Amino acid sequence: MDFEDIVVTREEHTGTIRIDRPHAMNAGTIRTWAEINRALDEFEADDEVRVVVLTGTGRAFCAGDDVKEIFQRRLDEGAPADGDGAGVAAEAEALRAHSPVGLDRRVTYPKPTIAALNGVAVGYGCDIALMCDLRIAAESVRLGEVFIRRGLIPESGGLLILPMLVGWEKAHELVLTGEIVDAQEALRIGMVGRVVPDEDLPAATRELAGRIAAQAPLAQRMAKEGLRLGRWGSLPQFFDYQRKAQELMLRSADHREGVRSFLERREASYSGR
Repeated sequence: MDFEDIVVTREEHTGTIRIDRPHAMNAGTIRTWAEINRALDEFEADDEVRVVVLTGTGRAFCAGDDVKEIFQRRLDEGAPADGDGAGVAAEAEALRAHSPVGLDRRVTYPKPTIAALNGVAVGYGCDIALMCDLRIAAESVRLGEVFIRRGLIPESGGLLILPMLVGWEKAHELVLTGEIVDAQEALRIGMVGRVVPDEDLPAATRELAGRIAAQAPLAQRMAKEGLRLGRWGSLPQFFDYQRKAQELMLRSADHREGVRSFLERREASYSGR
C-alpha cells in the first residue's frame, strides 16, 4: 500500500513506521494518523512482523497535530476561522477520536511496540510515544504534554500511561504545566527507558527490537494483555485471564520449542503457534 506521510519498512521480524513530514517537524494531519492506522493494521496481519517501531524523519519524532494545515483545509472548505487555532486543534482531536481505528489503539495493540525517539515529541507526538510499550530516546530529545497550553487535555498517553510511568504527582505537574523535559530528565523520571547518543539510536533500536522479536510471539501477546489486565482490570478478571492464558501457552508449539531449545542448549526458533 502506498503512503504519502509515512515510510513503512520491514526488516527481518521488525516493522517500522517512520513519520515523514520533516518540513512540519513531523506534525501530523488527519491523513497522517489514518496512514499510521493502516500501517498498524498491515503489521498486525503480517505474521512475519513480531515487533513494531515508530520513529520520525529528521530532527523531530512528532510535534503533534499540524494545526496550520488543518486550519487551511477548514478555510478551503468554507469553515469559519476562529483565529486562535483552538477550534482547529479540537477538530483534529474529534476527527482522530472518531476515525474507524483511532491511534489510541496503540494502548491495546497486540504486538510489542517501540518508540524510537529521534527528536522532539510534544503534544500528541508525546502521547503516541507514551502509548508504545517501550521508549528509547536520542540525547537531543525533548518531550512534553503541552495540551494545557492550548486549552486542551492529553489523550490516553498523557492521562492513562504517564501516571504509571512517572507517578501521580509528577504526572499532574507535567500535564498541568505543559512543561517540556529533556532526554536525561525524561529518563530520570521514567518517561523513557533508555537514552543513547543521537548517532547510536538506529543501532540501539535494532538491537532492542531484535531481542524482542527473538522471543515467542504468542506468549508475548498474552503477556501484554495480562500486563494490561493486571494494571486496569479487576483482580478476579486478571487471575482468570492469567490462568487461561497460561494454559494456552502450555499447549503451544512455541512453549515446546522453548523447552527443547533449553534442553538442547541452542537458540529457540519460534513459529508463533
